[in-house]
Amino acid sequence: MKKFLLGLAGLVALAAPASAADLAARPYTKAPPMIAALYDWSGFYVGANGGWGSSHKCWDNYALGVFVASEGCHDATGGVAGAQVGYRWQTGAWVFGLEAQGEWADLKGNNASLVNLGFTNQSRIDAFGLFTGQVGYAWNNVLWYVKGGGAVTDDRFRIYNTATGVLAATTTTTDGARWGGVVGTGLEFGFSPNWSAAIEYDHLFMGNRTHNFVTTPGGVAFSQDRIKQDVDLVTVRVNYRWGGPVVAKY
Repeated sequence: MKKFLLGLAGLVALAAPASAADLAARPYTKAPPMIAALYDWSGFYVGANGGWGSSHKCWDNYALGVFVASEGCHDATGGVAGAQVGYRWQTGAWVFGLEAQGEWADLKGNNASLVNLGFTNQSRIDAFGLFTGQVGYAWNNVLWYVKGGGAVTDDRFRIYNTATGVLAATTTTTDGARWGGVVGTGLEFGFSPNWSAAIEYDHLFMGNRTHNFVTTPGGVAFSQDRIKQDVDLVTVRVNYRWGGPVVAKY
């Protein structure tokens, strides 16, 4: 019996190193690769914006549709604030979109007329709207884009007596909308899955429009002017997006 127990102990001693070797020989399994989160710009968005604008206007005096002389130019400057709504879709690094933007504005300016001496020409923009398409390129959560489309401004034009400040004449088309075009560019940064902030520059080409001025009161013909207008805007924007969550890619 003693010999049997000694033999059994020897077999266990021989088997133990072999079992340890078998365990060490098991293949090593790699940890799963890290997943890099990519920002997805696709989806609907709505946001607010605010900034500064400047409208450059040049007045040319006409008589019966014939150019007489230039009355001079001025810049109507001030603040703007509004909102935008749009939709974007992303394919690869390219981002495409459509957007509508409405703005309240307080852009005012004036100059002394070089034709109607003793009178001051004044202009202001109370509101404007932009309807644009976008093309952009994304580096993960950073998006650079260009935009272009149609623009409409709500203009006001007045002529004042320079010495007294009394309103002398106003246009017969004061409250009409003025249509033109817009091009712009912006840089946008996504700081959370649904929120982003951007800075944007836009230039509005509003062309020329002829206005007939009449005296106030009385409505007697005062002058006719063809007014050329361009607008430059710089705004800071914040957008909230839904329908396009952050996705992951190995």
